[in-house]
Amino acid sequence: MDVETFVSSLLDALADRPFVQSVDVETEAIVVRGRVLLERNRFLQVCFNEETGTTAFALIEDEQRIGGVDYDDLRGEHVHSVDSSDQHRDIDPMTPRDVVEALADAWKQLP
Repeated sequence: MDVETFVSSLLDALADRPFVQSVDVETEAIVVRGRVLLERNRFLQVCFNEETGTTAFALIEDEQRIGGVDYDDLRGEHVHSVDSSDQHRDIDPMTPRDVVEALADAWKQLP
């Protein structure tokens, strides 16, 4: 996936989510970094590197990661679920849309 496709997919997936307050995404050559401000004083930190394919989606609350989905060459595709964010569970590859769908499902479980 290239930077343009990643950003487009992410923004499209976030567009109709009621818990999203704002999106701030910056691209720099082959890298995307951004922050999605959410309700309840939470945010989603997003990173993507086109060259390595590395992705990181971290759901943050009170400066602590409470969940997320990552891909890197060392651990492969894995999830940090909201009930055990410090553990890795291997998963099948996910698109930005898939990650936002999972976030929407997790959002329902959070207080």
